Amino acid sequence: MAAVVERAVPRADAPLVVHLVYSFECGGLQTLIAECINRMPAQHYRHAVVCLTNYTEYAEKISRPGVELYALHKPPGNSLATHRKLWALLRRLRPAVMHTYNVGTIEYNATALLAGVPLRIHAEHGRDSVEMDGKHSKYNLLRRLLTPAIHAYVPVSADIADWLRQTIGVPARKIAMVPNGVDTVRYSPGPAAQEQAQTVCIGTVGRSDRIKNHAGLLDAFALLLQRFPAPQYDLRLAIVGDGPLLQTLRERVARESWAERVWLPGARADVAEVMRGFSVFVLPSLSEATPVTILEAMATGLPVVASRVGGVPQLVQEGQTGMLVPPTDAQALADALAAYVIDPTLRSRHGAAGRAFVEQRFSVDAMVAGYDALYGGRHVAA
Repeated sequence: MAAVVERAVPRADAPLVVHLVYSFECGGLQTLIAECINRMPAQHYRHAVVCLTNYTEYAEKISRPGVELYALHKPPGNSLATHRKLWALLRRLRPAVMHTYNVGTIEYNATALLAGVPLRIHAEHGRDSVEMDGKHSKYNLLRRLLTPAIHAYVPVSADIADWLRQTIGVPARKIAMVPNGVDTVRYSPGPAAQEQAQTVCIGTVGRSDRIKNHAGLLDAFALLLQRFPAPQYDLRLAIVGDGPLLQTLRERVARESWAERVWLPGARADVAEVMRGFSVFVLPSLSEATPVTILEAMATGLPVVASRVGGVPQLVQEGQTGMLVPPTDAQALADALAAYVIDPTLRSRHGAAGRAFVEQRFSVDAMVAGYDALYGGRHVAA
């Protein structure tokens, strides 16, 4: 049965949760925030989203009535004015909980403490290209110094939980893991999507940033084109997502004369539909936690080829739902993808196993229940 998303307007006296993000644009983190807000029982909490910079039309993913969005228009670099704006807003809104996401927002837990917010939660969903290895001394010191102001750190994968304990020094009692979840109704297999043997579309979804290693993916695709020449094989590649390196990728595609084979549409609002056109999903990232896009791809019934980094091995079961490769080895990536190019039966078998795995282990309802418990003060250290 399809999951039902509540549309009720929350009680006016329900506790308020403020979600603080750097920006609200197309991305896996923003999708998760929208899912949590939309699906959490309306009688439990009200919600507001505060963006340090700004938000786009992607915020329309939040369909819960009564959710207010605020943009603080933070300039680049340090900004005391942004701290003052947030302090004044928090004093006016009087939230019961402030939930910050990733290192770009962590310092504002101190602001929330000064504003009298009773419960402060910080989630770590993964790292950016500046701190791929988790050893950025300035950021880690900031996390360590702010630990007394944060009631609970929320990692989305076991490897991030270990890193918080061992590298940052966060007490185990302050760590509450909530794995990411996916809507298995919205993300579901298309009709006979894995049976099309003639055209093989290799697809990925993610921000065009160095950490996603799309340049390495193009290197692997070049090797595949040499191995599986046209017209005997019809290989396609889709890289869906916006970002600072998108134009660079497009320029390379033009130089290689791949315009008819490589699709770079930028950000898309119809990712679920786009994924149903893929034959295999690939994520060649240099660093990841629990990537939402892998969960979405597996729910769509796609086999996954991904880098063996972070929390990815917890998701991709080697030889059962996909294949894992070193993060900077274009030849290994091409070899893994080649196995799916030549064997549509393998694509179908691994895709079906991935769908079953996500249904059992990574439901969106379990994720929402985890955050609901945290907001209620359960599993939060004194």
